[in-house]
Parts: sequence; structure tokens; C-alpha cells
Amino acid sequence: MNKTAPKGRPDANNMRDEYEFDYSKAKPNRFATHMKRPVVAVVLEADVASVFDSSAKVNAQLRSIIARRRSRTRSLGVAKRRRKAG
Repeated sequence: MNKTAPKGRPDANNMRDEYEFDYSKAKPNRFATHMKRPVVAVVLEADVASVFDSSAKVNAQLRSIIARRRSRTRSLGVAKRRRKAG
């Protein structure tokens, strides 16, 4: 039986300075339709990310904080003023 040697990762020192990409063969992102608009990507620090194991849990926690802030602001009757930039 003929066994082929496993292919390793190319050495970083042997990488080309520039690669040519043929955009005529590119395909649209098939997962883009599954994303709800607008999508914002946020990078969490490692200590924060270790607490959550899914984006759903992060979103649930953030929504509860937002709801708490809104109810606190309404109960105090505090009107927020926006600062002008500049």
C-alpha cells in the first residue's frame, strides 16, 4: 500500500511577498444571507470571553444591562442631554 506523507504548513519564511488572486473565480459569501442587518463584530478581551460560551449569552447579558439602565433612567426622571461634538 502506498502512503503519502502528510503535508505540513508552509514555512513562514518561504511565503511570497505578494500573491495574485483571480477575482473572476470568486464566489459570493453563502452565509451572508443568514446574517441579520446590521451586524457589528466586537472583539472581547480574553478574561471577558472566558465567561461566555456563545454570542447568544453575551447578547442576553447586554440586553439585560440596557433594560436596567433604561428603567433606572425612567424611574429617576433624569433627562439625558447629548453633548455636542467638537
